[in-house]
Amino acid sequence: MTTSYMYKTSVPVFKQLLTSLSAILTKAETYAAEKKFEPAVLLNARLYPDMFPLIRQVQVAADFAKSVSARLAGVEVPAYEDNEQTFADLQARIAKTLSFIESLTPTQFEGSETRDIVLRPGTPKEKKMIGHNYLINYGLPQFFFHVTTAYAILRHNGLDVGKGDFMGSF
Repeated sequence: MTTSYMYKTSVPVFKQLLTSLSAILTKAETYAAEKKFEPAVLLNARLYPDMFPLIRQVQVAADFAKSVSARLAGVEVPAYEDNEQTFADLQARIAKTLSFIESLTPTQFEGSETRDIVLRPGTPKEKKMIGHNYLINYGLPQFFFHVTTAYAILRHNGLDVGKGDFMGSF
């Protein structure tokens, strides 16, 4: 595997879908204004009562984009406060995440396919995996799940979006 493989399989994918998620959120904010309902209706919408609302889906998608990229690049994962309440707040979070991942270079990913990645998803749990498995079997699926769920929440609530909106430009 080459350095460019790990970089190209992560950062550009995160950029593409975060950019499309940002565009979808812009459409959602416009939709709420046109239909004359509070944006909070969409921001707090869920697909099912035990699932995260839209706000949290976007937060977690951004978290996976920044944390997977940071761990593979061997840099500290930026900490975010998770205090977003508006579409503007979510847009700022996406912009901050894009800025961070765009600051990473392909050379920082050198050797990341075999780098040991240690996750601590809950005390006292600890999960270890090598970089390639972390990206392909954990990071990307998690990221896709949360972006897809954010899209599905908005589509379920009447936003006129389709596959092209989800995919964005590539």
